[in-house]
Amino acid sequence: MIFSKNSLRKFIAVAVTFFVAYGCASNSILEKDTIKYPNHFNYDTVSAKRFDTGKMWTFEHAPVNYFKETYNFDATEDWLRDVQMSSLKFANWCSASFVSEDGLIMTNHHCVDFILNRFENEGENLKTDGFYAPTLQDERKVKNLFVDQLVLIEDVTDDVINAFNSGVNDKEKESNKKNKIREITDKYSEETGLICRVTELYNGGKFSLYGYKRYDDIRAVYVNESDIGLWGGDPDNFTYPRYNADFAFMRAYDENGQPLKTDNFFKFSSEGAKEGEPIFVVGNPGSTSRLLTVAQLEYDRDFTYRSAAYKLEKYMDALYELVNEIPERADEFNETIVSVGNSAKVYGSTYRALVDPYILARKKDFEKNFKSKVNADPQLKEKFGHIWQSIENTRTELRDMAPERYAYRLTGRTNTTYFTIAQSMIDLAEELQLPEEKRSNTYKSENLDSTISKIFPAKFDYPVEYKKIRVEADFVTEMLGSSNPIIKKFTNGLTGEAALNYIKLNSKILTPEAVTDLAKQGPNAILNSGDPFIEFILNTDKKLLELDAKAGEIEETENILSEMLGQAMYAVFGTTIPPDATFTLRINDGVLKPFNYNGTIAPINTTFYGMYDRFYSNKGKFPWNLPDRWQHPGADFDMSTPFNFVSTNDITGGSSGSAVINKNAEIIGIAFDGNIESITGNIVYLPEINRMVSVASQAILEIMDDVTSAQRISSELKLGKIPDEYRIIVKADEDDKTNNNSKTENEEE
Repeated sequence: MIFSKNSLRKFIAVAVTFFVAYGCASNSILEKDTIKYPNHFNYDTVSAKRFDTGKMWTFEHAPVNYFKETYNFDATEDWLRDVQMSSLKFANWCSASFVSEDGLIMTNHHCVDFILNRFENEGENLKTDGFYAPTLQDERKVKNLFVDQLVLIEDVTDDVINAFNSGVNDKEKESNKKNKIREITDKYSEETGLICRVTELYNGGKFSLYGYKRYDDIRAVYVNESDIGLWGGDPDNFTYPRYNADFAFMRAYDENGQPLKTDNFFKFSSEGAKEGEPIFVVGNPGSTSRLLTVAQLEYDRDFTYRSAAYKLEKYMDALYELVNEIPERADEFNETIVSVGNSAKVYGSTYRALVDPYILARKKDFEKNFKSKVNADPQLKEKFGHIWQSIENTRTELRDMAPERYAYRLTGRTNTTYFTIAQSMIDLAEELQLPEEKRSNTYKSENLDSTISKIFPAKFDYPVEYKKIRVEADFVTEMLGSSNPIIKKFTNGLTGEAALNYIKLNSKILTPEAVTDLAKQGPNAILNSGDPFIEFILNTDKKLLELDAKAGEIEETENILSEMLGQAMYAVFGTTIPPDATFTLRINDGVLKPFNYNGTIAPINTTFYGMYDRFYSNKGKFPWNLPDRWQHPGADFDMSTPFNFVSTNDITGGSSGSAVINKNAEIIGIAFDGNIESITGNIVYLPEINRMVSVASQAILEIMDDVTSAQRISSELKLGKIPDEYRIIVKADEDDKTNNNSKTENEEE
């Protein structure tokens, strides 16, 4: 990038002002006229950088030469294999790793917090109290939980692409590809006994088969209280400095019900990360959009991210209102806020990144350079030169129908259940218009009363549903315009509370009694009721089907183009750049590094002192409240211990629970979050501001030794295996039981 240091500083200052001024109010997402672009620099001088596409390297093409040049570190084949085999995919939502030869598994607290009920006994409250198994016998089986270990990698690119290219048209190309992938998957699964999947890399430029060994006897060992595992809640999510004990331990057991013996695991470092040394993160990042074309990104900006951000941020506002309006349900709403808030920040920050002209200029420069390399090669130009314009054409077609498709689609967590009720009423009316013998069984006379009684849910949260009505009404009005005939019937062109009140006043399905009454009036009464929800569906349902069918055809064409683009990308760049994230195992590199924020500099690491300052500064209020034992830790508790730290590593959703290791393959932390700037990494990786946030290994040991008294586990981490004294205790317990049973039998005799 051709910027002097001074001009770059000026730009960053303007960009920060832009984000502060226009990125905070949730209702700014759909108000295009509020977006102000800096105009003091020439976009044409902005250049893409070496790592714009990130550092999420695949293990089959780990950049060992780059590691050597950058860190003077030899990542040998044996080192990479050991690191690969020590890492795990945690169910289908997180990452994890083996941290002991006895199958001990480390992952994030937030990866298990929502499944605590799977191993909670009656009368317990694991969210409040946490969980610790003092002996092996106390470790509890977690229902329907598994981890997958990547043990096999095969390059199947030629087979898949040859099958793809053998098709005579787009439909046949796609069909041939799917059939070949199925054939390969079945073959390897049968031959190896592994769970095998073919993963598409570089948007179809390369295909790797991954074979996983699954462990499905997973038992809970140690979980912190939710208040400390999720400390800081939504306000602190995607921020730093941070103070979060976001870690948990499980254990894999073998087919004989014994702790799994594994040769591959990460040893635990008691010293943690050191400045200047390379830091590697090993996990399964979920998805990124770094290799999309500019036309695709601009479409996603204007519709996908913009729409999702608007609805989620509006819903967040509504949830905070509910906390104040119904304080007795604050805990329930706050739990939802943490979940919804995570998505709201991701979509909102990604949208705001895409309206930043500097970010888009970097993406355009990458695309320009990519095009020039393709066009410089006659063969590549003939085969791939048309792709960018063709994708721009498909996106233009999709744009024309996008407002209606997004407005008409009644899905997602912000959608009110009243639309589901309305659809059930329409289904009822259409069935009742049929002769008795042609109706579905549930609508026949003998079942009709029962069917009607089930239309309105038995459990219905009126305060939440009313908030959702308001969110949905405002969204569809923004998308279609207040004068649109459909909107006129739905909200009378009103927004906010006025729209909600209009809908409530005119609805015929607000309560179970109203639904039953309308149902008994017959099909004509239902279909002509004028109910806003019913009217909305009647006026949009068929149109949405038509639009989706048309969009589906366009997207099929674009999928083929995207795969061809992937082939071009792989032909030009090879493995010098990493593919987008695919929730498969990756390794990435970084270093400890502070960053500028809020007019100051964020330190490399925080300590427990900072956590207590935050606790007292917020008067112990949620989400900065602390469990009792954290308010009164043991005398040996060292509050100067590094707690959380930041590094330049490249992660995204799915990376949660990833092992953070040094060049000795020792655990120095566990990744759990990024700063707010890291969300931009979905589009482009910016090492100057992108930071990963991790729990330090020293903090994990300090907590278990001096706060939660979990010495059995901290000792295992330090030793790399279950200490003999804990094995003896378990054996002694078993001997005691045997002796007691024998004694009882002798006494009975």
